[in-house]
Amino acid sequence: MKLNPFVKAGIGLTFALIWSCPTLAAMTESKNFGLEVKLTGQSEDDRDLGTARGGDVNGIGLDLRPWVYGESGAWSAYAMGQAVTSTDIIETDTLQQSDSEGTQTTDNSDRKTKKNYLAMREFWVGYSGLTPYPGEMLKFGRQRLRNDDGQWRDTNIEALNWTFDTTLLRANAGVAERFSEYRTDLKELAPKDKDRLHAYADAAYQWTPGNWVGIRGHHTHDDGKLDYPEPGVAADSLDKKENGDISWLGLTADSDAYNWRNTNTVNYWGSITGMSGDRDTVNALNADGSRPAQAKRSDNVDGWATDVGVRLRLDPQWQVGAAYARASADYEQNGLESNRSNYTGTRSRVHRFGEAFRGEMNNMQTATLFGSWMLNDEYDASLIYHKFWRVDGNKPVGSNGINAVENNTDDVTGAILSSTSLPLQDGNKDLGQEMDLVVTKYFKQGLLPAALSQSIDEPSALVRFRGGVFKPGDAYGSQVDSYMHRAFIDVIWRF
Repeated sequence: MKLNPFVKAGIGLTFALIWSCPTLAAMTESKNFGLEVKLTGQSEDDRDLGTARGGDVNGIGLDLRPWVYGESGAWSAYAMGQAVTSTDIIETDTLQQSDSEGTQTTDNSDRKTKKNYLAMREFWVGYSGLTPYPGEMLKFGRQRLRNDDGQWRDTNIEALNWTFDTTLLRANAGVAERFSEYRTDLKELAPKDKDRLHAYADAAYQWTPGNWVGIRGHHTHDDGKLDYPEPGVAADSLDKKENGDISWLGLTADSDAYNWRNTNTVNYWGSITGMSGDRDTVNALNADGSRPAQAKRSDNVDGWATDVGVRLRLDPQWQVGAAYARASADYEQNGLESNRSNYTGTRSRVHRFGEAFRGEMNNMQTATLFGSWMLNDEYDASLIYHKFWRVDGNKPVGSNGINAVENNTDDVTGAILSSTSLPLQDGNKDLGQEMDLVVTKYFKQGLLPAALSQSIDEPSALVRFRGGVFKPGDAYGSQVDSYMHRAFIDVIWRF
């Protein structure tokens, strides 16, 4: 496979930085390197809800992730590569972006997921000498950005990020922009990521033991060049159709609820976020194929979202809880989220809006009930029920997990001429319901450098099942299948 220039540059820069220091190289050679081996089996049926041919995934993939880490005084450096081979287009990575899953159609294959690829997941240099506090570090390079609820940041991206983590105060600040996927198969960025700069900051204070309050902000500046349609020229789904500036400001309060190690009898979390900004959107061609009178339109975008939950510990092993989330019709997330967190109280991170449906905070409300179980450091399990509705019954929703289409067929032959996203039924708010099950068996524990806590968040070895069954509601109409499912078995061993 041919490496694109960004991958070559990332690999070269990383290892030049790491090995240029003799002390760092010696430490790395002696103990701070390893290999994560991940074997993933995936079974998926009817992502398109039966509206198109295919829509099924059944396969197994091998994901090898070599990593190297070293420290010298206040300086540190880290790099993780990746080599994937599989029998089908499957997800070996929970951080995989939704539009890189092979469902996107392009005319140039520059963003077409392949079964086999090489990648650079991370390469960064860190400095922890700005303050005397042990939980402070400045990192530069491609790195894992993550916050506790996964609804603001949980991705690998090029960034300059400062973290401050002490007993009473936690804070993060930084800027980030995606320049490449650093993968041999994905040579182009998704349109939403092109020339999109992220600036963010957050801080949380422990006002009484085990209880935190915080504030967080995020701003995206997108000045990427828009691609205007031309009469007689086929459009490419990688064309950039939107840009603009959007800001988010949110307040949070929690009882350290995302820390699975806490032993509180009652845990809670809550957040409320406001969003405001402006967006330029390219206008489509007229029905007769001619150019529109105005090439683009400008709009103000405003919205808000909230997520609240409570979890009760029945005994050292069992917990039960309930949660509710709501996002207004025009609210959207910033594009760096995974929506995965430890909200059920176990070590396993679970998608907040369904392992199958994978909803987004966009014109959606979700009611959730769950129970979880942990046995020492060996097992954990979560059983979760979700109910989904639209907030505005006449507007669409965002979902990374569903790709239902509406087919335009030939009246004579029945052949499919074209497919577009399935419009939801006007006035129907019921999106559906889902049951999720996540079960994990853990093996030996592994001791890793503290600076890698963001990059490697699992113990040394585990076997995990995670899956969901989604039943679509009335909003999808009557011409869709009754159920869809997505299930994974992950086997991870870290050397």
